[in-house]
Amino acid sequence: MQEETKDTVPLWLAVAITVCVALPFGIWLGNYNLPIWASFIVWAEYFALGAKPSALKLIIPAYILGAVAAAIIMTGYMLLAQQLGQGTIVTMGDWKFTYNDLALFIACFIGFCIFIYAMKWVPVTQKGSLPYFNGISMMLAVFFTGAFVKAAPADIDPNLLPAVAAVGAVLAGLLGAFLGWFNVTILFTHPVAKPSAGKQAAA
Repeated sequence: MQEETKDTVPLWLAVAITVCVALPFGIWLGNYNLPIWASFIVWAEYFALGAKPSALKLIIPAYILGAVAAAIIMTGYMLLAQQLGQGTIVTMGDWKFTYNDLALFIACFIGFCIFIYAMKWVPVTQKGSLPYFNGISMMLAVFFTGAFVKAAPADIDPNLLPAVAAVGAVLAGLLGAFLGWFNVTILFTHPVAKPSAGKQAAA
């Protein structure tokens, strides 16, 4: 029989406090501001996967592997785009399909075939498919929005930008893992004593 519990701090208040704890990481670090929207994704994962510290053993490695996989795919895209050069394949009105677009399609098709198929040999990505795919999507989001690009030197080799985006996504993810744990911890959940059989009968 599951033990009855009660939160000392209500969830709505704990969430508000946790958001305020997260904000400095996104506004006070200058060029190193983290994309805390990625942190909120991992925070949500913590609740989705049980809201217990043990969930972090699944979330953190799976999320990092996803971010690394996406970084490798995007690095392949950057290298292939350089090899194909500039040019337009199809033009339809204001829309163009360029060699750069072709490089992205090829890199994503081959890369995702490899990294999704490889999940069958990596247990943590099977059990943690949610954080794995979120690691992929958050790295891609950081990369395509340039959300962490200011952390890199201005003269950085463009081929290293996917790695920079992966670092930003991973740091944000680790912050999110902390936020999930912190949010649950400050609820100060405690067991509720049940009335004895005698008191129940008297009632």
